[in-house]
Amino acid sequence: MSHHYALEQYITATNTHQFEHVKQLLHPSAVYWFSDKTCTSLSDIQQYFENAWDTIKDEVYSISDVNWIAVDKNTATCIYTYHYTGYYNGDYISGSGRATNVFIKDNENDWKLIHEHLSSF
Repeated sequence: MSHHYALEQYITATNTHQFEHVKQLLHPSAVYWFSDKTCTSLSDIQQYFENAWDTIKDEVYSISDVNWIAVDKNTATCIYTYHYTGYYNGDYISGSGRATNVFIKDNENDWKLIHEHLSSF
């Protein structure tokens, strides 16, 4: 699997709204920086994802303007614009922001997400 495919799979997994699918693509030491919280364990990350899915119903997450800014044989870092749509308290909402993802190869030579940083514009 290439780092490009790993990112695609991550977005697809996010849109399943099932953390078990997302977790398969995460490094065990993953750290997430959200605008309002830092998550330093898989259980923290899971709680954040599940809370977001409960808060924004039928959320669809997408990305654009992907730029791979550093890639070598074991690490790959990209920046992109994220977009979301869904329903908050019954009202249709949408938004976007900036993201940074860092992938590393694990012991099985698979790309795993070890860091994500999201912030709004």
